[in-house]
Amino acid sequence: MTISSRAGRPKGDKRARTRARLLDAALALTREKGFEQTTVQDIAQRAGLSTGAIYGNFRNRDELFMALAERQWAPVKPEIGPGASFAELMDAMAVATLASLPQREPAAVGALTFRAYALRHDEVRARFRDAMAQGYDAGAAWLRATFDERELPMDADVLVRVVNALIEGITFQRLLTPDLVPDAVVYAAFRALARPEPRGAAAGRTSRPATTRATRAR
Repeated sequence: MTISSRAGRPKGDKRARTRARLLDAALALTREKGFEQTTVQDIAQRAGLSTGAIYGNFRNRDELFMALAERQWAPVKPEIGPGASFAELMDAMAVATLASLPQREPAAVGALTFRAYALRHDEVRARFRDAMAQGYDAGAAWLRATFDERELPMDADVLVRVVNALIEGITFQRLLTPDLVPDAVVYAAFRALARPEPRGAAAGRTSRPATTRATRAR
């Protein structure tokens, strides 16, 4: 007996496809009209679904917008091998940031307009804050599990915030003014975090590995 491909699909597949249709519709509409002017009814109509399909997958419009923002903004994923130093991680972070730009560029305007939307809506801003906090906690835990904390230039909880701010700032500046932020600048920015102390402070002394611990930020 032959079983059709439809019958063989897991139940979760239909839900995932419905969510994708809704997010695709929201993406098109927010690019056309902006977040403020895009309604639940607009999204359902564009997706060819009912508003019930939206509320069956998202609590409300803002939760859908948050899911869209997370889907569209490509993650920066550095690749390092076992035993890599923190300096090697920073080089890998530069590589990953540059590699993410082709995917992030078409989503950059949407990313900025969503942030502006979040600034005007406290509930969205709170969700954005919570999502960032979870990411920071996971990143700090990974740093502590991967490196000797004496190798880090500052406390891991502070470091993940600094690295994220660096990635986001470099991304937008590179997209906006690529001639002013060439690859060399991107590498230099991340390598500065791996430097144990200001260049002038090390003058006249024997050079030390870039991965020694710096004075912790207080």
